Amino acid sequence: MRTTGIVTDSHSSISQSEAERLGIFVLPMPFYMNGTCYYEGMNITREEFLERLGRLEDISTSQPSPEAVMELWDKALSQYEDILYIPISSGLSGSCQTAMMLAQEEKYEGRVYVVDNGSVSTPLHRSILDALELLESGCSAAEVKARMEQVKTKAGIYIAVDDLKYLKHGGRISAGVALVGGLLNVKPVLHFDIGILELHKNCRGLKRAKQTMIEDVKKVIAESYQQEYDAGNMHIVAASSAGKEETEGWVKEIEAAFPGQAILCDDLSFGVTCHIGPGGLGIGYTCKP
Repeated sequence: MRTTGIVTDSHSSISQSEAERLGIFVLPMPFYMNGTCYYEGMNITREEFLERLGRLEDISTSQPSPEAVMELWDKALSQYEDILYIPISSGLSGSCQTAMMLAQEEKYEGRVYVVDNGSVSTPLHRSILDALELLESGCSAAEVKARMEQVKTKAGIYIAVDDLKYLKHGGRISAGVALVGGLLNVKPVLHFDIGILELHKNCRGLKRAKQTMIEDVKKVIAESYQQEYDAGNMHIVAASSAGKEETEGWVKEIEAAFPGQAILCDDLSFGVTCHIGPGGLGIGYTCKP
């Protein structure tokens, strides 16, 4: 039996049921809708969230409270000698830095290892599965933390946005840009590595956006990670805020483009979805630690 536990947050796209199956802990991330606090995967369904998002209700994300983080740590430490805490990238949220400060407290020092893996969504999910494999192989918490942080620059995700109104609503583009983009059927492709989610390219139509993302992942691999890919040390992953049928079709396109790869696909977390809206499709890559 392993002696190190794993704690992450719901931005990993790991559900509470999967967490229980894996023997890990997932902190539900808070967010506000019309001033009321909700917790992902706890007191609101994905269907209700998407419905209210579609009405452009006032939605904002938030960090978990230090008390909530420490409460979950304490629960994990009652079952394990030490833990790895692997939250959303520090480039997207201040919760990682807050956790690092909390881990310096006397009762957590040497027992809580905060990992800034630089990821979100399915790449974060995939890295947590890799961390579990390392722990099962006999690596210590400190070794896993070091390995995960060494490869965090070898990961990224592209996400195609279906409707510009959510970026406009969040203040990330102007009303004029959203109007013109909508008339021209522009589908922005966003990119995230270890920094922030930023505009990568504008594409005419979703079909072209999907082609662009696949082409760009292939280019990144060819230019930087061909050796790792050929050795079977890379994962190709997918993410979606679209419907089931469209998501399944997207995964099949990725499987065709990357033969032999087992594609892990997740729903984008509420925190990411509220910025890009429904209908988003993503593809990512990670190197094994």
